[in-house]
Amino acid sequence: MLRKALGDRLAPDAATFLDMVAENGVMEFPYSPPGLPTRLVGKAAIARHLESLGDMIAFDRMGEPTIHATTDPDVTIVEFEGFGSGVATGESYDQRYISVIRTDAGRIMHYRDYWNPLVALRALRGSAVVDALVGGASDHG
Repeated sequence: MLRKALGDRLAPDAATFLDMVAENGVMEFPYSPPGLPTRLVGKAAIARHLESLGDMIAFDRMGEPTIHATTDPDVTIVEFEGFGSGVATGESYDQRYISVIRTDAGRIMHYRDYWNPLVALRALRGSAVVDALVGGASDHG
């Protein structure tokens, strides 16, 4: 999905997400709930996070990206969806993302990922726990 979204901004040899990230790349998650990271610095930290994420959420598929050009040729804004379920809960994980991505020399230098923390919490902790916290909201999207 990112290869399609970023096209020639990525080095041709960057086949996987980790290949796309610079050694000193940064990922930020401004809306991350307590217990999940808000900032990762370096490819090794990002790799550890992605590995642990696989133990939390089973991704089924990613939606088609919508790419927004910016006035800065090194910055791309991408909207997309991710679908899956919480590993421990079986709860649906149907998430919408907006990502602001800065590239340099064919690699991702900075990736800021905006997503709904309630969708993540429902998948990780269950609807009953989250609904009790937010007053029984029934809209899970």
